[in-house]
Amino acid sequence: VQLQASGGGLVQAGDSLRLSCSASVSGSSFSAYGVGWFRQAPGKDREFVASIRWSGSTYYADSVKERFSISRDNAKNTVYLQMNSLKPEDTAVYYCAAVRDYRSSTYSSPKEYGYWGQGTQVTVSS
Repeated sequence: VQLQASGGGLVQAGDSLRLSCSASVSGSSFSAYGVGWFRQAPGKDREFVASIRWSGSTYYADSVKERFSISRDNAKNTVYLQMNSLKPEDTAVYYCAAVRDYRSSTYSSPKEYGYWGQGTQVTVSS
């Protein structure tokens, strides 16, 4: 599985951005994978943002709940992260990751993922 994250940029506080994670999958179906978004700010650990399972079940970090929305389009092999009401503390490099979704999990730990995209920078100015 190869992942390509895109859609980052420089925005002002209160603005919105939509990130995309496009997957190239061979030998299996993208719909069988759970996908997560993580972010990493300078000097900080990578942290969970949101995840979506094969079933469409979604999970969010408390810090982004009600502001961010994760969705998937299996026909396009793409997962989206809609980010609204952005705050300066949302500034980070955002990564998408994928995992074969075969067990009961929220997939909120980066250790659960075997495939990672290259990251896209999101900068929110105050």
